[in-house]
Amino acid sequence: MKELCVIFGGRSPEHTISRMSVTSILHNLNKNKYNITLIGITEKGEWYLYTGDWDKIKNGDWEKDNEHKRRAVLSPDAVDKSILLLDGGMEKIHPDVIFPVLHGEFGEDGTIQGLFELADIPYVGMGVMASANSIDKTSTKIVLQSAGIPQADWVVVQRNDDFEKKMDEIEEKLGYPCFVKPARTGSSVGVGKAHNRAELMDALRNAAQFDRKILVEENIDGHEVECAVLGNDEPKAATVGEIMPTVEFYDFDAKYNDDSTKLQIPADLPNDTIEKIREYAVTAFKALDGSGLSRVDFFVRHSDGSVVLNEINTLPGFTDISMYPKLWGAVGIEYSELLDRLIELAEKRVR
Repeated sequence: MKELCVIFGGRSPEHTISRMSVTSILHNLNKNKYNITLIGITEKGEWYLYTGDWDKIKNGDWEKDNEHKRRAVLSPDAVDKSILLLDGGMEKIHPDVIFPVLHGEFGEDGTIQGLFELADIPYVGMGVMASANSIDKTSTKIVLQSAGIPQADWVVVQRNDDFEKKMDEIEEKLGYPCFVKPARTGSSVGVGKAHNRAELMDALRNAAQFDRKILVEENIDGHEVECAVLGNDEPKAATVGEIMPTVEFYDFDAKYNDDSTKLQIPADLPNDTIEKIREYAVTAFKALDGSGLSRVDFFVRHSDGSVVLNEINTLPGFTDISMYPKLWGAVGIEYSELLDRLIELAEKRVR
């Protein structure tokens, strides 16, 4: 059997989403194909081998299960290629593939991917540069602009900028409403929608708590849709799904805590629009030197049906209600097979 190391948790504000995603992944992995080693990273950044009940992961109780956890570290030694177990005498685990189920900072930003590269162990997902560029929404804007992909207009704000002056620029260039986003978070963490100057100031201050760089975007009045991409050198796009929240702004709670949000798969859009979205998704993936997987998010304007790219996610959510596995399921690739393909792609990328 293949030695598969699954890593979850992490130091980002999306730590809880990682625990939700990994719980779903673990229950859908083919146990006849993989010998699974589970590494949990606490919000403080401590690494543990965890051998206890998987159902304790989702609510965080795994951290209290001292009987089944043991301090661990991934060695950067490219010859040894091992996870070192530190408590109770030195032991080593030699994974064939690593599946990092980590969202946001220190998980999708190229940092842990760099460690995997040093260790010379294949891993699921994008490489160092693609991860770094994709998690930074402003860098993504620049790369995709050069690829000719339509995007919402934007203004970049630094944490130490004079917010009053930047708000003048935002009002002149973007108007209201507008969206305020920390440049390097996902799952709508720290994101706000401003309808006036007072709300804009509040949103900027809130976003500045999560990142020193802030992206402010124009509001796009349109369908909010997502497309799943899978592959390495010849990536393919699944169908397109539409998010239909019952709240004005599809924020963190709407994504993960609100059962009223509906997903329409495939989206109720003309076929030529769906094909355009699929084409743009693959183009964006290639422009960023993608590998493995991504979920690419778009808007389709109500006014004229034009397509506007919103953002790209290099390790999208894998919870029971997440769009990425549901999109592939809609075209005949079920959850377990999707995981198999991602692991195979990780090995092929190294070869």
